[in-house]
Amino acid sequence: MRDVAVIIPAGGAGRRMGGKVPKQFLRVLGKPILHHTLSLFNLLGAVREIVVVVPEAHLGRAGRLVKRGGFHKVTAIVAGGKERQDSVACGLAACSEGVRIVLVHDAVRPLVSAKSVRDVVTAVRRYGAAVVASPVRDTIKIESESKPGFYAKTLPRHLLWGVQTPQGFRIEILKKAHQNAARSGYLGTDDASLVERLGQPVRIVEGPPTNIKITTPADIHLAEILLSL
Repeated sequence: MRDVAVIIPAGGAGRRMGGKVPKQFLRVLGKPILHHTLSLFNLLGAVREIVVVVPEAHLGRAGRLVKRGGFHKVTAIVAGGKERQDSVACGLAACSEGVRIVLVHDAVRPLVSAKSVRDVVTAVRRYGAAVVASPVRDTIKIESESKPGFYAKTLPRHLLWGVQTPQGFRIEILKKAHQNAARSGYLGTDDASLVERLGQPVRIVEGPPTNIKITTPADIHLAEILLSL
């Protein structure tokens, strides 16, 4: 069933990269990160359309990238908002009427696997909302607010997950979550946090730790190694 839309929201340049170019346009193995990310979704059978959201100043650059790459499933390239949450809302507004499931995926996660995407879509069809996540391997401690520099307690590691993307939702659930957040002025760190506020359970789909988000120069080198395997 081809009823899935993928929203690729805008990303900033990021201070760690030391430049003004949005991270999705930086090159890995000679091609923009966004090219690698789009390649997978463009080939998946369930994907009906892809909506790319970028800063307004880079609409032309994104359009040229999509044209050169032959990404025929990209149906819209739209300007994003101030926050990532605003950009996802812009992407939602550009989805067509035939869409039943929306996946939100970071442009700078070019190593996501087809299996992870399919597993999320399957979980969304059953549960309404799902995220890719990897079990936390480090022991996580919370810093004390009253005594900075010291930790207050240790969290139970067996219950902790590092949440990645794609994050998938039935479209009506995600739209309601964004409308609710906009009314209340809530700014979440991801779309799942908006959906949680509706009381909607979100299914965890375990994915590999190789689904990295490129945020530092070292991540680019790691992505090149992983993509070359």
